[in-house]
Amino acid sequence: MKSLLRFLQIFALGTWVGSIVFFSFVVAPGLFGILASRDEAGAVVGYSLDRLHTWGVAAAIIYLIAAVWLGKSLKALIRPAAIGAILMLLLTIGSAHIVIPRMDALRLKMPSMETTPASNPQRAEFDRLHGISVGMEAGVLLLGIAAIFLTVRQNEKD
Repeated sequence: MKSLLRFLQIFALGTWVGSIVFFSFVVAPGLFGILASRDEAGAVVGYSLDRLHTWGVAAAIIYLIAAVWLGKSLKALIRPAAIGAILMLLLTIGSAHIVIPRMDALRLKMPSMETTPASNPQRAEFDRLHGISVGMEAGVLLLGIAAIFLTVRQNEKD
């Protein structure tokens, strides 16, 4: 059982981090590079990001349940790797339920992201929120890498 729980921890974090890397460095740039309009690319990126966030929440839950089960106590949640996973979860939820809905509302107010000038106040606010969203996702990625390392290191000690 111990091996299965450790596998679930690494699998959850590994697929989450890998998904972020693939999305950030392959999917998003590829869509903006090959689709006919930035509006179409943005729609697909939004759809993909929603699914990425859903998986992130599920991965965090899997990781944290396995951590508690392995630690036989809720005290397992104060280990550095678990704290990293909790922070990843909070950033993901914040992005998915606070930042992105605001971006979506702004997008609906503009006829097109492609034709709306950067000087437009709604576009400027969208761009500001986009920067926050990218920063949050980068935070999740870096925390995820650290959490994987800390999880492997902790497993070596046990």
